Amino acid sequence: MNLIWQDYLQSQNAVIENDCVAHHGDFIAELKHTQSATAMMDLSHFGLICFSGEDVQAFLQGQLSCDVNKMNVQTLQFGSYCTPKGRMLATFWLWKYEDTYLMQLPQSLCAGVLKRLSMFVLRAKVKLDGCSPQLVRIGVVGNNAGTLIEEILAKKLVVDKSFYTIQNQAITILCYTPNRFELVVPIEQAPELWARLSKQAKPVASACWDWLDIRTGFPVVLPETQQQFVPQMTNLDLINGVSFQKGCYPGQEIVARTQHLGKIKRRMYLANIATTNPVMVGDELFSVDQTDQACGKIVNAMRSPDGGFDVLAVISIENMKTSEIFWRSIDGIQLKMAALPYALD
Repeated sequence: MNLIWQDYLQSQNAVIENDCVAHHGDFIAELKHTQSATAMMDLSHFGLICFSGEDVQAFLQGQLSCDVNKMNVQTLQFGSYCTPKGRMLATFWLWKYEDTYLMQLPQSLCAGVLKRLSMFVLRAKVKLDGCSPQLVRIGVVGNNAGTLIEEILAKKLVVDKSFYTIQNQAITILCYTPNRFELVVPIEQAPELWARLSKQAKPVASACWDWLDIRTGFPVVLPETQQQFVPQMTNLDLINGVSFQKGCYPGQEIVARTQHLGKIKRRMYLANIATTNPVMVGDELFSVDQTDQACGKIVNAMRSPDGGFDVLAVISIENMKTSEIFWRSIDGIQLKMAALPYALD
């Protein structure tokens, strides 16, 4: 986290832990507010990698699972970066600002992904930089979030449209859904913007954004789950995170074969685990139909405003059809399954 920005947030009563806003006084109350009202949060726990140069589009097209050639300055694209074996090293959001592409992913993965991608630049005219300290990201969510963004833009948003960007002078607005936005702004302008937003939106913990990722069914690969899943296991084929029409990229052959031969044996599901004990990313799941080995794994987990932990979990499709699923062991707490906002068919 930029130290100037950190000092400002602390002056606004933010409690910083591990370069992240842990809370503004009461995490559970802030989580409940996020569920029912308009909230804002710092997103410094995500990092940014900037890509530029004459060959940048072709370079990214040959490295990422999404179709970069179809992007323009209004596109907000989800995708993944895989190993040659098709296992995901990262999931990310990608957008363009003028001739530069910006990739947002967990801060804990930025250095490793940046280093690995740099190895494949070779003679291409491409420049890669970590640009997190120069740009502040602020999430704005809730039923009145769109109205608040319109006041800042001084123009109307596109009603009922998702996954697009708006360039408004120095501010880039990422529009995830009609009530969920991210504002990307130079550090010099961030305090004034935060002050304007906080008049109508309550500042909450950064993790409240992560809870929304879980509820919307968009997976975030973390260090604990790198190289654990092919994209289809975490439903990227269902949320436009992988293209089967583009050319080669690392892992493309395996990802395409999995899709076209119909060998998707695991999917990602939304569930709640009714426990006060921490549910951790990477925790294993079990079924009475398969007692000798795990049938699934936790992808993401966050305290739920309704109690327990909401989770995204990759689970064997066969076990989901025939048995109940339990956390950590067959004697553990049973997962209460919930509906994702998109179909798994």
